[in-house]
Order: sequence, then C-alpha cells, then structure tokens
Amino acid sequence: MAVIFLLFLLVSSVTACDRCVHQSKVAYFSSASALQSAACGYGNLAIGFNGGRLAAAIPSLNKDGAGCGACYQMRCKDPKICSKEGTTVIVTDLNTNNQTDFVISSRAFMAMANPGKAKDVLKLGITDVEYKRVPCDYKGKNLAIRVEESSQKPNYLAISFLYQGGQTEIVGVDVAQVGSSSWNFMTRNHGAIWDTSRVPSGALQFRFVVTAGYDGKWNWAKSVLPANWKNGVIYDTGLQITDIAQEGCSPCDDGNWKLH
Repeated sequence: MAVIFLLFLLVSSVTACDRCVHQSKVAYFSSASALQSAACGYGNLAIGFNGGRLAAAIPSLNKDGAGCGACYQMRCKDPKICSKEGTTVIVTDLNTNNQTDFVISSRAFMAMANPGKAKDVLKLGITDVEYKRVPCDYKGKNLAIRVEESSQKPNYLAISFLYQGGQTEIVGVDVAQVGSSSWNFMTRNHGAIWDTSRVPSGALQFRFVVTAGYDGKWNWAKSVLPANWKNGVIYDTGLQITDIAQEGCSPCDDGNWKLH
C-alpha cells in the first residue's frame, strides 16, 4: 500500500495539462551551447538533439527535472512571416526569465518562419507564440542510458536517460543485478540524472515508472549495463517509450491549433 501511495505522489506531482495550447512569449539564445547547462544534465550531447532546436523551460514546465527531454510544438503568431506549423523544440535547460515561458535556440526561433522569412523572424528578438506539448519521436533510436562521468565504480552510479519517446515523464527508477529480484531505488539527482550509492555488482538491469495519467506504468530494461560498464558510455536499453500520458484536460485536447 505504501508503494502505491508513493507512486501516486510521484505521478500526480508532475501531471499537468501540457497538451493544451498555451499563449506566451519566446526569446532566443544566439548560441545553442547556452542551452546545455547543468540544469538538465545533458551537457555537450544536447547540441545534437532535435537538430539543435533546443529550449529552456520555466520551472512549471521543467518540473524539477522531470520535464527535461519533453517536446513542445510552438509557432509565432504573425502569419506574414510565421508558418502555421511552427517547429518542435526539446527541453534541455531551465529558464529563469519570468518574461517568457521558453528561451529557445536561434535555430529553433528561425524554424518558426515561413520560407524565406527566417531572418525577419530572428529580428523580432522576442515574439508572441502559442505552444503545446507533443510526443517526442526518435526514429530509429531506442531509449538509452548514459553512465555519467561522476560515477565511481563500484560505490556510486549516476545515469541519465536519453532519447525518450512518447509523451510521458520518468518518475521512478530502480536498479538490480541482471537475474536478481533484489531492486535498489535510485534518486533524481537533478534534471535527467538519477543516482545511487547502493550499486549492485555485475551486469545491471533497470525498471522505471513513467507517467500514464492518474497512475504509473512500469518499464523493464532487462539487460542494459555490462559488468564492466564505463563512465561516459551510452548504453541501449533495447526498448522505447511511445506512451502518451492521459491528462485531466480533455476539453482542450482536440489536437488542433487555434487559428491565427
């Protein structure tokens, strides 16, 4: 019963009507490297995500790190220079600017433009947008686990999750030796990074909970890290998350953009 209650708390703490259309302003960083800070923990890898269309999100969307890796579709609202489709960004950082919900890379900013209007959009500097959360789609890529450089074998393991598809959030992680049923929980250190000082020996398996609405869904990666796991190496989990979490905001969840 205590486990179920804890799971409810974990899931309910990150559930929100993300897929509703929201109105805000967006600014941009001239260099995408500004969006690879320690807030989500992706480091230099962030530059290669989503074609460089990156975003720093306000705390309510960053969700103490649970929102790292989430994808949002956004478009600017001047139909003369902005496209109807807009672009999709991935959250890789925390935005502490209270004037905008996002600060995005210049590449993402220009990607909202109509053909031939990228420079005109960029000149805006800051612009009104509407946005909504959408599923992430990493074609050809499985969910991966990176062993962080801070790990100290055999006493400390820190990992981050990369290429998480679908529209969910990882809210709980356990680790065990492959073939064992003795699981140790991991703690979110910050952003996408989870750690533990109770590291099982041998090859490692992981199970994790993703949001699925008003409860959670367990995923089990049965064999991920080899016994000789190394810091800085990315390991394939062999699975991908494609779920879209149910949310209590059905009146706005029609999948359509509002007209300009």
